[in-house]
Amino acid sequence: MKTSHIEHIGIAVKSLDNAIPFFTKLLGTECYAIEEVKDQKVKTAFFLVGQTKIELLESTDPEGPIGKFIEKKGEGIHHIAFAVDNVNESLKEVEAMGITLIDKAGRKGAEGLNIGFLHPKSTFGVLTELCSK
Repeated sequence: MKTSHIEHIGIAVKSLDNAIPFFTKLLGTECYAIEEVKDQKVKTAFFLVGQTKIELLESTDPEGPIGKFIEKKGEGIHHIAFAVDNVNESLKEVEAMGITLIDKAGRKGAEGLNIGFLHPKSTFGVLTELCSK
């Protein structure tokens, strides 16, 4: 598997309304997209910093993955995402390497990307996402 770049860094926040103005000032750039991903129970906001995006994640349901993450760990870095050519092929490759998958096959994510997550127990405690167009 070959990654081309860090696609984005996901940051769990309690409120996009509070976080967007802060990151706008901090990064010196505007949020360029807000999107709800209903099946993941999350609302996202994106900033572009060079070639890398910062994805703010607000839970739309306390029982969703971001809601549970914030309840357990509080706000903060949730995951790092790497761009790959093909998520499904990359998931097969990393599984063959012995890495535990959360997603056995790619699924639809924000911005129309195909995504798949690797379990943090296999990635040194870092929830890792693979993304492809």
